[in-house]
Amino acid sequence: MGRPLVAIVMGSESDMPVMKAAAEVLDKFKVAYEIIVASAHRSPGLVHEFASSAEESGIEVIIAGAGGAAHLPGVIASETILPVIGVPIDSSPMKGFDSLLSIVQMPGGVPVAAMAVGTAGAKNAAILAVQILSRKDQALLKEFKRYKGDMAKTIEEKARNRSK
Repeated sequence: MGRPLVAIVMGSESDMPVMKAAAEVLDKFKVAYEIIVASAHRSPGLVHEFASSAEESGIEVIIAGAGGAAHLPGVIASETILPVIGVPIDSSPMKGFDSLLSIVQMPGGVPVAAMAVGTAGAKNAAILAVQILSRKDQALLKEFKRYKGDMAKTIEEKARNRSK
């Protein structure tokens, strides 16, 4: 697949069951990625090292999953000019609502795209990353258009079968 274009970052290995949905989408589109476990609170030096060098290493989009206080996407966004897509992880007693609020409340000038809580959010984060990358990769754009068309056909077919 070549050098990684997307980084999937999570604050804890326990976030992997959710974040693997992002990896599966990127695999489907044959987009190279790397997975990094680094905590904004428990390993801030590692987060700083990653975020400040991601662009130079060839990463073009960062997907950051975080639960609880969910500072990871914002901390990364504060240290890079790359697009950062935040995925709230449903790992707390508040079922990810706290994480969602943390991610969507970024101050002006430090944007983080916020996805849905949990697995759907991880999947959509990867789809958004593919959309971003497809703007300058015609083969990926063609594959993405096929994906969207196939999705529509599947729904239309189910609707036709249901109305019989």
